[in-house]
Amino acid sequence: MPNRRTLFAQSDRSSGDGSAEQTGNAMIGKIGIIGAGQMGSGIAQVSAQAGYPVRLLDMSEESLKRAVENIDRGYQRLVARGKLTEDERTAAMARIETARDMAVFRDCDVVIEAATENEQVKKEIFKALVPNLGPATIVASNTSSISITRLAASTDRPGRFIGMHFMNPVPVMQLVEIIRGIATEEATYQSIRELSVRLGKQPVAAEDFPAFIVNRILLPMINEAVYTLYEGVGSVEAIDTAMKLGANHPMGPLELADFIGLDTCLAVMQVLYDGLADSKYRPCPLLVKYVEAGWLGRKAGRGFYDYRGEKPVPTR
Repeated sequence: MPNRRTLFAQSDRSSGDGSAEQTGNAMIGKIGIIGAGQMGSGIAQVSAQAGYPVRLLDMSEESLKRAVENIDRGYQRLVARGKLTEDERTAAMARIETARDMAVFRDCDVVIEAATENEQVKKEIFKALVPNLGPATIVASNTSSISITRLAASTDRPGRFIGMHFMNPVPVMQLVEIIRGIATEEATYQSIRELSVRLGKQPVAAEDFPAFIVNRILLPMINEAVYTLYEGVGSVEAIDTAMKLGANHPMGPLELADFIGLDTCLAVMQVLYDGLADSKYRPCPLLVKYVEAGWLGRKAGRGFYDYRGEKPVPTR
C-alpha cells in the first residue's frame, strides 16, 4: 500500500510557473543540470515535462544547441503519439534555459551533475559549483559508479549531497537509483525520492558501494561478453544473437556496450576493480584496446559495431 508521503508526491504536481512547492522536506522549485550530453539533456527533458523550470549548463555552446534540438525532437515524438499536446510541448520547451555560467544556479533548489564518469572531473565541477549555490541547495550526482561519500566530501554540503543515478535513455527508462553518502541527511534523501516520483520515475535505494546495484550486475556481464569475444568463443554477432535469443535480452551485451559508451563501461569496471579488489572485475584487455583506439561505440561511429554505413556492421 502506498504510504502517505508517496501519495502526496504523486498528487501535488508542479504548476510549472516557477514557484517552489513544499514536498515535506525541502522546497523544490527550480532544477539545475550540469552537462548537456545524452544524460543531462534527458534529465532536462523529463524535468521540464513534469513542470519544473530547468537551467541546463554546458561549457560548449554546440552541445547546448544539440541538446535543445534533441529535447524538442523527443517532445515532438510524444505529440505524434498522442502523449503530449502541442501546447504542452511549447510550455515544456519554454521552461528550459541554457547557460555557460554557473551563476545561473543561484536560485536553483537542486543541481544535478551529469558530467563524464570521471571522479576528478566531477570534483573540479563541484569546486566551481558550490560558490554559486544558496545554502539550502541540494547537489545530486548522476554518477553510475563513483563513491557518493567521496564526492560529497569535496563540497561544502555533504549532508545535502546525494547520488541520483538515472538510467539511459532517461525519457524512456523508469528507474532512478538513489544513493546516500555517509553524511547525507534524511531530509535530503526524502526530497530527492519525492522529486524522482514527480518526474515519473521509480526510485530505489542503493548503498554507497562501487557501481551501486544496476551497474554492479550489468557491467560485469558486459565485460564477460567482451572476454568471450577476446578469447574467440564467439563473434560479435554470435554473442549478441545468443544473448538476445537465449536469454531473451532486448539488446545483445556488445550492442548495449556500444550504446552506453565503451569509455563509460571501462570507467565503471575500473571503479569496481579498484574498489572491490577482486580479479573478476578486471577490465578485459580488448575493452581497453577499443577505448584507446577511440572506438567508443555509437557516439564515436565505431565500437563493437561500425555505425558509419546504412546499418551497423560488426568490427570483429
